[in-house]
Amino acid sequence: MFKAELSDSSILKTSFDAISSIVDEVQIQTDSEGMRLDALDRSHITFVHLELNVDLFDEYICDEPEKINIDTDEFMRVLKRSKSNDRVLMAVEEGNFVITFDGEATRTFKIRLIDIEYDNPAPPQLQHPTNFEVPFSLLKDSINDIEIFSDKIRLQVDEEKFTASADGEFGDASVEYIHGEEIDEVAKSSFSLDKIREMLKADKFSDVAEISLGTDMPLGLSLKMVTGDGKLSFLLAPRLETED
Repeated sequence: MFKAELSDSSILKTSFDAISSIVDEVQIQTDSEGMRLDALDRSHITFVHLELNVDLFDEYICDEPEKINIDTDEFMRVLKRSKSNDRVLMAVEEGNFVITFDGEATRTFKIRLIDIEYDNPAPPQLQHPTNFEVPFSLLKDSINDIEIFSDKIRLQVDEEKFTASADGEFGDASVEYIHGEEIDEVAKSSFSLDKIREMLKADKFSDVAEISLGTDMPLGLSLKMVTGDGKLSFLLAPRLETED
């Protein structure tokens, strides 16, 4: 038996706004510690990880581990119907993932569970040479600045600053941020602007983004709740500078 209740619907909504842009279907795994998922997009470019710990929920019952296989677009369409003051109740009943919004009225949606022939993929084990934090809003602004001239973005960090930049056919753009952290080496890689934009749809999850960067390595982007009860993280494969 699985039942869970959240008083804040925005937690799920902001998470799956990003997740549904990246993957078509997911396997949510539940156990006594909370809800988790790992997923890889069809092109094997973006890996996503979500964990919502048991302490985040107002009520949480999971008698035995469950695997909840759902279509992410369908789930997101339901979550968009939630109102800011709604409590969200989740349960698994007879082949359905049941979502109830309890507010001015009680509204219930049943999402059919789907067949997924694989378990959650294991996250890649990477050791990035640099890890640092930047304001989430800075990343969103950088995307909007860079997209004026290019569809890819170059990220670089050194001992002093973090830089987002691009060289386009009709112009160049760069954003510099003094990070104030201990960075021992220069790291830089280029990435698809659209792929980063998908990740940054989770703008209500955290005000701070932790970035893991290495030269020509995947980008690590991690968002953590202030309470420590939730984490949403991504790995994005780099685009080589020689690519068009």
